[in-house]
Amino acid sequence: MQLKIDADTFDQYQQILIRELIEQIRLRLVEAGLTGQQLKESTAHIAFSVASTIDDTSRIEMNGVEVKPCLTFITEDEQHIYSGENSYMHEYVAELINDVFNQSTPSD
Repeated sequence: MQLKIDADTFDQYQQILIRELIEQIRLRLVEAGLTGQQLKESTAHIAFSVASTIDDTSRIEMNGVEVKPCLTFITEDEQHIYSGENSYMHEYVAELINDVFNQSTPSD
């Protein structure tokens, strides 16, 4: 495997990933009975929290061991795509929440 710094591809991939996370969170909250504004706000809060953790925007530590995530994506030809810095998926949550909820059915 080869590590390739490609900020543009990385950005595209992280947007795809956070959108999928948002859709999966939304689906599970719908299954749990949430609807309307409560569904949208809860989805946004959870997605932002998960993305921020992956993005390493807050300290992660347990029993004195600090963990610093570093996101990469593997392409079909086995290259690891890296941006050259931490991911920043949390910055896309607000925009993508609106996209996901604008595409959802009126009953949600």
